[in-house]
Amino acid sequence: NRKFHRKKGQRVALLKGLMSNLILKEKIPTTEAKAKEIQPRVERLITLGKDQSVASLRLLLARLPKKAAQKLFYELAVRYKDAHGGYTRVIKSGKPRMGDGAKMALIEFV
Repeated sequence: NRKFHRKKGQRVALLKGLMSNLILKEKIPTTEAKAKEIQPRVERLITLGKDQSVASLRLLLARLPKKAAQKLFYELAVRYKDAHGGYTRVIKSGKPRMGDGAKMALIEFV
């Protein structure tokens, strides 16, 4: 796991916020490292939501903010009902970020 020069609580909040924004907006620009870190986490959550049970909804609500969990459960999980993984893709952008030169990428749902 990548640490991103943050303590555990800050790192968990960062990843939770990124996952929430990705679910709500369905496409976000971020650094390559952050995109690669949240991709498997989001895919696991979608797989969990595909179960369509009360238990899986409660697990999603425990791991995400309410709006993001509901959108994942009621829209995204239904959209990918027949797919067996590969719900997201990371597209590397050629330009580095202006401030610190970090490699940028776009993560989106397929």
